Amino acid sequence: MAGLGSPIVVGYIDTPEGAAAGDRAILEAKHRGAALVIVNSQRGGSGLDRETVLALEANVENLAQRARDEGVDVKIRQLVRDADPASDLIDVATEEGADLIVIGLRKRSPVGKLILGSNAQSVLLDAPCPVLAVKAD
Repeated sequence: MAGLGSPIVVGYIDTPEGAAAGDRAILEAKHRGAALVIVNSQRGGSGLDRETVLALEANVENLAQRARDEGVDVKIRQLVRDADPASDLIDVATEEGADLIVIGLRKRSPVGKLILGSNAQSVLLDAPCPVLAVKAD
């Protein structure tokens, strides 16, 4: 993958938070002259029907095309297996030698604020590089 720096890894799902993470990851990759690795991790494997898998792939490809349109090199890692999304994101960041992971955060209820969220917390605590957490508008 071309680029001056190590890649930026973004955890992407088709939600407002995922879109915010994707947008920011594209900006970071462009600013740093780095490639972007888009990770979409879904639990279940065989539990997903064909239409769902095709929709997931299309959403990820839309983000990838937006990045390409901005001149950013892109690699897609579509993972559908039994691992949790945080583990997948950390594994990909380690494998790719990432300089940064970008994740989206959602607002939480007062009780939910006691626990950041298992995936976000795992990424923040266990990532091999800095993590940028962004909120949706």
